[in-house]
Amino acid sequence: MKILFIHQNFPGQYKHLAPLLASQGHECVALTLKVKEPTTWNGVKVLPYRLPNRGGQNVHRWLVDLDTKVTRGEACYHAAVKLRETGFTPDLILAHPGWGESLFLNDVWPSARIGLYCELYHQAGYPHMNFDPEFPAPDAGTDGLRLRMKNLNNHLHFGSASAGISPTRFQADTFPQGFRNKITVSHDGINTAQACPNPDVVFKLDKVPELTRDDEVITFVNRNLEPYRGYHIFMRALPRLLRERPNARVLIVGGDEVSYGAAPAKGKTWKQVFIDEVRDQISDSDWNRVHFLGRIPYEAFLKLLQVSRVHVYLTYPFVLSWSLMEAMSIEAAIVASDTPPVREIIGHGETGRLVDFFDKDALVSEVCALLEDDDQRRALGQAARWKMQAEYDLKSICLPRQIDWIRSVMRG
Repeated sequence: MKILFIHQNFPGQYKHLAPLLASQGHECVALTLKVKEPTTWNGVKVLPYRLPNRGGQNVHRWLVDLDTKVTRGEACYHAAVKLRETGFTPDLILAHPGWGESLFLNDVWPSARIGLYCELYHQAGYPHMNFDPEFPAPDAGTDGLRLRMKNLNNHLHFGSASAGISPTRFQADTFPQGFRNKITVSHDGINTAQACPNPDVVFKLDKVPELTRDDEVITFVNRNLEPYRGYHIFMRALPRLLRERPNARVLIVGGDEVSYGAAPAKGKTWKQVFIDEVRDQISDSDWNRVHFLGRIPYEAFLKLLQVSRVHVYLTYPFVLSWSLMEAMSIEAAIVASDTPPVREIIGHGETGRLVDFFDKDALVSEVCALLEDDDQRRALGQAARWKMQAEYDLKSICLPRQIDWIRSVMRG
């Protein structure tokens, strides 16, 4: 079978699936913006395409998002036409539609089956919108209208798609019912053999003292430090947390950019905004136990979770982070926000502890209670790992389920 992958940052969510399909003898090709020259990656032929140079467009601000996606879709269309001219005709196209690249592929290959990675359909109602009253939409009265326009990209894909796949029920259920019926829920998969506990782990990075499982380590991980992932709540909990745990070290991972939501005031980062807010509540000696690590290599990230005594994860009702599930696979004792995507994989008192997203005092109390209870940490961590192995393991559960989904897409 000939399979074409479309992802602006390939391999993205196809990191494990694409090499597996190539190893099974399928001819796999990817179109992406990520590479500059044709290359081969794990058996997949990876081809670049380019965006055209464009001047500023005088369009309504609600159409800027669609305009960007159509630009990418047109560029990918022309690359697909060139690929077709080489004789390549895919039986199956697997595409992440979020950036618009796959908008016009059905026009190039009308007979190809198309399977979409359905990450999110933007909902205008609570709690998807206006979840955090501290950061209201600039124009709350019309923000729902803007989101409806943002969903045009999704709707333009529905007609050409044979089926969809979503990593969680929460994400799949954001889609309108007419297309929701075409979506299979199957997570991308957690490599539980790699993300596993290590009682002998030693964590060491520049400016951080050597840490082992004998140290009291509290961890907090985001791709970028921002309100969507509860960074402001965690920072506001820090003064009390540091006072109550005088031997704890707090390790914070995350970049300074914005992945989701609004940007901070010009010239500032969310990281610094909330450091500035709480710094005068924390003594210098306590502040010396807080370590901002930025973004770290994956091997160091795993060691960070392995050395963690309590791991904190907070999120708006939004796409669930892989880091939470990797922490569960490593047997971390987790305190997380009681929000819908988290409740899908963590039961309070079963595989972790849940607290109200906005309640910083409840967060501190739960973290401290777990730090004092070795048996409870061990029980929660073991149950969390068992859940990842039983329901989300990459090789035994998720990849076979994705292969079954592909077969169903091809059967129609």
